[in-house]
Amino acid sequence: MREPERSGGMVLPIAAGAIGIVVGLLVQIGLSNRGQAPLVPPLSLPATLVVIGGVLLALGIRLRRAVRHRPGAVNPFHAVRLLAASRAGVIVGALLGGFGGGLALSLVGRTVAAPVATWLPMVLALLGGIVLVVCSLIAEALCRVPPGDDEPEADGDPEPGPADQPAFRVH
Repeated sequence: MREPERSGGMVLPIAAGAIGIVVGLLVQIGLSNRGQAPLVPPLSLPATLVVIGGVLLALGIRLRRAVRHRPGAVNPFHAVRLLAASRAGVIVGALLGGFGGGLALSLVGRTVAAPVATWLPMVLALLGGIVLVVCSLIAEALCRVPPGDDEPEADGDPEPGPADQPAFRVH
């Protein structure tokens, strides 16, 4: 029988997003205090985040299909690498999305509205980070091994292990 899922898996992305927001706010406040223009991320940042999310999602779907059609033919190292990349995507997406959100949040309290060319890349960075987090979480879920014949049944005897082999039996 499997353990129930814990809700603690969302703590890390939320914390990373909060850190990104704080860093984005501090960067904008520091630049403002020095009399400099606000930091505007390049449009390639949200585009890159979305592309990475799409690649992770495509690889996750491909892995899930391979597990369903040919369970023994899947390289476990491939699955572990995809799982690690997906977990990294969650953290990076939360950090960079939070950073974009913090940059945009700093513009909210200003008396003069910022031009679209200033706030749009910040909001797009936030949205790109959200897309990466969502795609990474889905890819991470696709890396889970589905229950199969190799798991012991809940109401039956457990699967024989090393202690049940002849070399380990007590006579």
